[in-house]
Amino acid sequence: MNDFHYIAIEGVLGVGKTSFAKQLAQDLSAKLVLEEVDNNPFLDRFYKDMKGHALQTQLFFLLSRARQQEPLSQMDLFSRRIVADYLIEKDRIFAYVTLDENELALYEKIFSVVVNEGKMLKPDLVVYLQASVEILLERIKRRGRVFEKNIPKDYIHNLTQAYNHYFSHFTGCPLVIVNTDDVDFVNDRTAYKNIKDFIMSVKGGINYYTPRKG
Repeated sequence: MNDFHYIAIEGVLGVGKTSFAKQLAQDLSAKLVLEEVDNNPFLDRFYKDMKGHALQTQLFFLLSRARQQEPLSQMDLFSRRIVADYLIEKDRIFAYVTLDENELALYEKIFSVVVNEGKMLKPDLVVYLQASVEILLERIKRRGRVFEKNIPKDYIHNLTQAYNHYFSHFTGCPLVIVNTDDVDFVNDRTAYKNIKDFIMSVKGGINYYTPRKG
């Protein structure tokens, strides 16, 4: 097992990244960092009117994630690992999917100051949990968040395409892309363990893993 100190778990909403991050942090006795989704006061309005509330929603997430990330750079990574359920740089994926041209120009200026010029700790392993649009919609429905019940299929499709493009060109650190369509790693401990064992054994570069049922 490789001694990764800061691991970021990523994926489109509904894939199960928070559940995976919680279990992994527990197994590694790591500090758990979760993005503050339920605390975003604009999120419910965004899902009802994406165009009208995209900028406020995105800027809240960006600043919230940056605030969480800043203290991590002061941690002694050799005394305690970190597991996060997001990669702050992926914030731009949502921005490019939801913002119009003028909003995006403003967002990029703020992103540059907050992230590019800030002191952000970089993960030394990223795990992208991948799933098809149909599977994502099924998992979103299953978890039953009220504000997510009317998420358009097109939005999930566009996010999935954007995520796949982003991580197909990712070079920041070792990356593991896990196709989770055929396994329920949230409720199946064996499926989770198989994924965990694979990601903790990679040496570098981009790695692909497709676990199967049973």
